[in-house]
Formats: sequence, C-alpha cells, structure tokens
Amino acid sequence: MPENFDLAVIGGGPGGYVAAIRASQLGFKVALVEKEHLGGVCLNWGCIPTKALLKGAEVAHTLDTMESWGFTADNLSFDIKKLVGYSRAAASKLSGGIEYLLRKNRVTVFIGSATLTGKCKLQVTTENKLIAINAMHVILATGAKPRELPNLTSNREIIWTAREAMTPGALPERLLIVGAGAIGCEFASFYSDLGSQVTLVESLDRILPTEDKEISQLAERAFSKRGIDILTDSLISNIAATNDRAEAEIKSDGGKSKLVADRVILAIGVSGNTENLGLESLNVEVENSFVKTDQWCRTNVVGLYAIGDVAGAPWLAHKASHEAVVCVEHIAGEATAEPINKVQVPGCTYCRPQVASVGLSEQSAKKQGINVRVGRFDLQASGKAIAINEPNGLVKTIFEAETGKLIGAHMIGPEVTEQIQGLVVALGAEMSHEQLAKTIFPHPTVSESIHESVLDSINKAIHK
Repeated sequence: MPENFDLAVIGGGPGGYVAAIRASQLGFKVALVEKEHLGGVCLNWGCIPTKALLKGAEVAHTLDTMESWGFTADNLSFDIKKLVGYSRAAASKLSGGIEYLLRKNRVTVFIGSATLTGKCKLQVTTENKLIAINAMHVILATGAKPRELPNLTSNREIIWTAREAMTPGALPERLLIVGAGAIGCEFASFYSDLGSQVTLVESLDRILPTEDKEISQLAERAFSKRGIDILTDSLISNIAATNDRAEAEIKSDGGKSKLVADRVILAIGVSGNTENLGLESLNVEVENSFVKTDQWCRTNVVGLYAIGDVAGAPWLAHKASHEAVVCVEHIAGEATAEPINKVQVPGCTYCRPQVASVGLSEQSAKKQGINVRVGRFDLQASGKAIAINEPNGLVKTIFEAETGKLIGAHMIGPEVTEQIQGLVVALGAEMSHEQLAKTIFPHPTVSESIHESVLDSINKAIHK
C-alpha cells in the first residue's frame, strides 16, 4: 500500500530540505527523498567545502606576505590531503545537522531515487525495497550537475569536474580551467594561491561575464597580476588526455594553439537533474534541461512544483532556499507569500579579491533605457583596506537618475561577500542615494566605502 503525505519533496539540498521543514512547520505531513547526501551538492560538494578550501588558500596567501607584517618562518610545509580532509569534515558536520533538523521537524526521510509514476505519485527505490508514495503536492528540488559538451567531457582523473577538483590527491603543477564564471574563478584563485600555474580560458570577452563589466575588468587585472594566464574570446575545440597529462586545442582570434596541462577543470556551467524522474510521462515542460515554472514555482502539471537549480538561473543556494519558502507558503495559502524578485538575488564569488553584486549592472540598466547615476569609490583610498594590506578593489553603486532609487551595486575587494547584504536590504527597501548618504557607516571599515560610493553618485564625495 502507498504511504500518504500532504507533500513529497524530491531532493534534499538547500531548496528541498528547507521546503520540507517549512511545510512541516505549517502542519503538512512531509516526505523527503534524497538519493545521496542530505544538504545536496551545495553543502557536500559546492558552497561549504569550497569555502573551507579557499580559507586554506587565504592562509597560504597570508604566509606568502608574512614578511610585510614582520614575521619570518623556516621549513614551512603544506599537506593538500589535510586541507581536503578539513573541507570534507566541515561538510559532514553540517550534513549531520540537517538530518537532525529534519528529524526535529518530523519530516519522513527516504534515502533512495524517486520516480514520478503518475500525478502526485512516486516510486522510491531504496537500497533494499521499493516504496510507493502518494502526495497532494510534489516539489522537485533535484538540483543540477556540471555541464559537459561532446568535445569536453570529464574522465575524473585528468579532466575534472568541480567534484574532483575539490578532492585532489596532489597539486597539479600546470592547471587548465575551462570557463571563467564564478566556479572557474574560484578554482583559479584557490590553485594559484597554493602554487599551481593556472591558465583560465573563457569563450566570452571577459572573465566573470555576468558581473558588471568594470568589476570583471578589475578581477581580470588582479588575476593577471598574480600570474594567472587568462585567455578570453577563446574556445577549447578538443582535449586529449593521456595517463599523466592533457593536451588542449585552443581557438582564438590569433588562430589555433595547443596547451599542455597536468589537470583540466571543466567549469562550463550546469545542467538540470531532470533525467529518470518520469517527467516525460506527465508531459512536464522542460527547456534546455531545466523545468519551466511560473512565479509561484508551479510547473504546467497541477500539483507539481520545481525549485532551485533544476528550475533554472540563478543557480544559487540562497535562491533555492528562498524559492522553497515561497513555494510552500503559496501551497499553504499564506497571505504573506510573495514571489521571488530575481533582480534582488545577490551573487557572490569567493576568489581573491572577492566579488559581490546585486541588481542591475550599468550595462544592463542602460540597455533597458534607464538613465543612471553611478558612484564609485576605489579602495586605494580606504583606510581599513590599506591597514589590512588589501587596497585593491572598487565599490560601484547605480541609481535611477530621475528618482534616485538604488537599482544596482557591485563590489570587488576584501570580504565584499559579507558586505553586499546591506545593499541587498537597501535595494529591497527602494532606498535612494539621499537616504543612503544620510546613513552613518562605522569607521574604520571597508564597508564605509559603500557610503563614499553613494556620495560620489551625487557629487558629494569627501575622500575621492
């Protein structure tokens, strides 16, 4: 006999487990199906372990510059396996925490693979049995996987996806990274700080191509200064892997060239996990591997929803978690439920220097015909940035000229991923440059550069 639930969630990542918990809080009887690890890719193979690795790279950078702080040391050594072990332990600890939260909220968890056998009907294949589930509502939260192309496929040994790149047995001397989005740039930063010679290849005209152009250019300049080789407007036509190295064919405006590397990381985007879910039998609308949804995360099939990476860009854990709450509260009929505004979803890249943004870029605003006021503040003039020896960066704020309303903010520099949230709040509150100009920022902080950028937008800059 089938087990009956109010809601069944397929996928236990940052979208799925949040949806399950929120639904239980609202009185739903909830089932959650996860085929591998609670917490999903983000916790186990993405957001969390990569930040642990990047902290290790930060330590390496600090050690490289310790003489400027008055320190000297002899016989320093580094063990990549210990750093990887630290990152895996961090992920494991948090995965256990999610298991506890689900149990605390009375969510029934099934470890196995789920397939839709009908409208709001599932079959779950566990290690030793098949389980039938009926639910009034089903949420797909199956996430995404690294994208591969016919000429660019991983072999897990020489040609890596992000997963293999997080668990190296040894540091590659020569590393080629294909794709210079957030994932590619984070790995470039990580491996470069640990001593690898990194080449970063991007098919578009700049690295971090979804960021404001000015910020992308500054990031590229910083990477180049660190010795990272950057090839933009370039395509990898083929990669041939042997037992110990890879040889890549590169096409660019200058013609064809070859590059030899010990390892290759493919960071060319993601594809939605829509296979083997039974979507075809229900005629669920899927476009370019992602499930099509409306503002309430509803698919074209009544009772079936999709959230997070499987529902398309932006492919960010915090977007998935927010969608989870919106979706569940809409199902429950909560009067306070509001559709997500994707313009207000912040983006963060944890390379060195860090990059963070929210809202429209200067280019996208102008493309929409919006007259803008732009403020800038260079961290070369920031007392705190100079004091911590991280003066390379920029805060850029963008306002609608007629109303003064904040419509975009873009930052590059130390810990800007922690600072962007203040501008997310300001954007959501539709604050104006005059209101932000009257806000008192603490001194000395890097964040007061936000204030200086706002003042610059209205020609009131003090320290510029």
